[in-house]
Amino acid sequence: MENQSVYFLLLIILLVVLVVSLIVVVKNYMRLAEKNKMLRDSIKDLGELNDKLRLERHDYLNHLQIIYGLMELGEYDEMNSYLRKIYKEFLKTGKAIKTSKPAINALLAAKIAECESKDIELIVEVKSDLKNIRIEDWELCKILSNLMDNAIRALEETDKSEKIVRINISETKEDYFFEVEDNGPGIPKEAQEQIFKKGFSTKEEEGHGMGLYIVSSILDENGGKISLNSSEGMTVFAITFEKGA
Repeated sequence: MENQSVYFLLLIILLVVLVVSLIVVVKNYMRLAEKNKMLRDSIKDLGELNDKLRLERHDYLNHLQIIYGLMELGEYDEMNSYLRKIYKEFLKTGKAIKTSKPAINALLAAKIAECESKDIELIVEVKSDLKNIRIEDWELCKILSNLMDNAIRALEETDKSEKIVRINISETKEDYFFEVEDNGPGIPKEAQEQIFKKGFSTKEEEGHGMGLYIVSSILDENGGKISLNSSEGMTVFAITFEKGA
């Protein structure tokens, strides 16, 4: 009888160990799958950025020839107008490739193109190369991608004539800062304290409620902090990473 009890106890312990091991394996698999997805997305974005840069380099000589032709014809007003247009295009790409993180650069370039297709102005200000930030590139891409997607969705649902998303990346001696701002309708006060909880969403449709929870989880794992400031016509998500963290 005693041997049966010991055998039964060992069987229970073995089952518990197997279940715990299975949970760990599944969690690691899901994390690896998510990482692989983000890497595939980053590679796709990098390819698109590379194609855009090659196209702009190819067009550079054509632009010079057109400008020279307009100057020869004395069409100075037309030349100035043309210069402003191409300068604006080059400036957008230049602002998106200022960090030392190719995946972040590619993500910003992809979001610039997406916003253009949706008549949303994306303003990017990069004042840090992010060289020594202590978070995996794919996780940082996940954070920024979720926040930018939320901002874009908020603006798509408005009938404003001027739709603006601002991205600010900067640093001080102590911290790295990221801000994602939009001039959409804002987040209701009653929702702001709940918005980072798993499954919470201001949308009635299924499939929402995970993006900001994922952002919050990644930040918790990497020593980052996030704050929200939102009112009618303005929403700002601000992220901070301590350099010593």
